[in-house]
Amino acid sequence: MNPIAILRDTWYFFSRHLGTLLPLCLPWIFLETLTQQQLSIAANTQQFAPWGMAAGLIFYPIYTASLLLYLDDFSDGREPRRIGELWRASLRLWPAFALLSALTSLLIFIGFSLMFLPGLYVMIKLAFAEVLLVRRGMGPIDAMRESFRLTGGHFFLLLTTLLAILAPTWLLETWIEQLRVDSPGYSMALSLLSGVLQLLLTVAAYRIFMLGPLREEA
Repeated sequence: MNPIAILRDTWYFFSRHLGTLLPLCLPWIFLETLTQQQLSIAANTQQFAPWGMAAGLIFYPIYTASLLLYLDDFSDGREPRRIGELWRASLRLWPAFALLSALTSLLIFIGFSLMFLPGLYVMIKLAFAEVLLVRRGMGPIDAMRESFRLTGGHFFLLLTTLLAILAPTWLLETWIEQLRVDSPGYSMALSLLSGVLQLLLTVAAYRIFMLGPLREEA
């Protein structure tokens, strides 16, 4: 495996299934973005960060779990479930997924607050946690522990692949922050685009998991 092949496979899947992925994930990304935007208007800058993160924890588990469930159906050769069925299945996973998202976000935030590299290290080591929770039905703590173990032999592949996706996304988010006050409509559109681009992270991590740890165990 190499980063270029993973990025190519990720983009190929994403572009081929865009007609399903957008209606599957975009409504929840829109609700997440709208909620965060309204909170930023109602609160000052110091108050927005925790409330904005809380809004993300409400909607992010739904559309990310839906995407992972769809990837599971496709990878296992099953007939993909309808969007409503995927949403219902993701809502059943929501409590565990929300707890996992809160724990991983906290650890990554602490890592980035200390120095950039510890935060990046934690983010890479937890890259498989969401996949393990959805695909294997693990609890949040067990999924995090197993992700730390399974990423051991794939750290630099994950690092280069995810940075290739994150770098333009971070640049876009920085631009959005500069436009938030002056152009809320434009900011909303760019935030939606950023949210859709971050779906590539989930697809890439799932692809590496399927070609790496899952194949090695088989």
